[in-house]
Amino acid sequence: MNILFFVFHGFSEYSGISKKIKDQVTGLRDAGHLVDVCHYDVFSDGRKCRMINDDIIKDYGKGFWASVRSRIFYNSVYDYILSHHIQLVYIRSFNNANPFITQWIRRLMKQNVKVIMEVPTFPYDQEYKGFSFHERLGLRIDQLFRKGLASALFRIVTFSDVDTIFGAKTIKISNGIDFDAVPLKKRFCRDPSSFNLIGVAEVHYWHAFDRVMVGLGEYYRKPHDRDIFFHVVGGIDEGSDMLVFKKIIVEYGIEKNVVFHGQQFGEVLDNLFEQADFAIASLGRHRTGIDKIKTLKNREYAARGIPFIYSETDSDFDDKSYILKAPADESYIDMNQIIQFYRSISFTPSEIRNTVKNLTWKSQMKIVVDACFPQ
Repeated sequence: MNILFFVFHGFSEYSGISKKIKDQVTGLRDAGHLVDVCHYDVFSDGRKCRMINDDIIKDYGKGFWASVRSRIFYNSVYDYILSHHIQLVYIRSFNNANPFITQWIRRLMKQNVKVIMEVPTFPYDQEYKGFSFHERLGLRIDQLFRKGLASALFRIVTFSDVDTIFGAKTIKISNGIDFDAVPLKKRFCRDPSSFNLIGVAEVHYWHAFDRVMVGLGEYYRKPHDRDIFFHVVGGIDEGSDMLVFKKIIVEYGIEKNVVFHGQQFGEVLDNLFEQADFAIASLGRHRTGIDKIKTLKNREYAARGIPFIYSETDSDFDDKSYILKAPADESYIDMNQIIQFYRSISFTPSEIRNTVKNLTWKSQMKIVVDACFPQ
């Protein structure tokens, strides 16, 4: 089958979103489909272009009006889809519904091209808390037009358990794993004198890493028998999020125990995982009104073979004995509880990894294709 994977932005080697998209495309290709990737890119000379794979199909020019044109003109993509006999268009939502996108989708559907859209998190309005005026204005436009866009789609792909989103029927899948790209942790550390936590994310307030830092501070206020370090790996907004973190760190005097590594990948990231005992996933999805979600991070931690903690409902992991569930509230994370839990489990990294062998991107994307084209 000929498939076009459509993305409204470009790619970055540091971005978890970019990696996920590439893994999804690989999953489709591994299943035998021919997949082209359409994305938006800004070149060093300022040109703003629509790309398919490595080729420019539309140069919108430079400056403000080039950005506007890129948001309202999709004829070049439409022509490509028809000329290359694309049967399925998979769009990754950027929360940017507008009448031009809806019209483009309706035109494609009239040509018997099935168009589906992935909504990565749902609901997502609360994620814009604290964002800039420009970003919140974009959300407002999305709110005005997203039901109309949903009505034009064949289905919406979701990682939640809801049956409809904005009135459109859903295809429910889990985030998948590219096992070839996720190295297995070699061993558990079991160092009696220290304990290392790791949290890898493009950090936002819904990750609630502040709950870990407060827990770490409370741990050091009482008698303790080992040192605990929290390694934060990933980009952090130097505004509100970092200000919250710094306030907690200074208040508790734990400057040496919270280590910010910034964005890392490859061998550096792998080495950080080798030193880590326990991982921190999302602890604040309740802050955005989300209960049930199947995050990519949970699956990546399991694929690496490291036990971890989260607070949402995730049916793929809620019954796993190497998982520690935190309450979905604002209480701090008890460090002694984590250490006691860690001492109680006896899983090897490979045993943890084996519990998610069914969650490949190939299997998850097959669910999508089969829902669109039943056998």
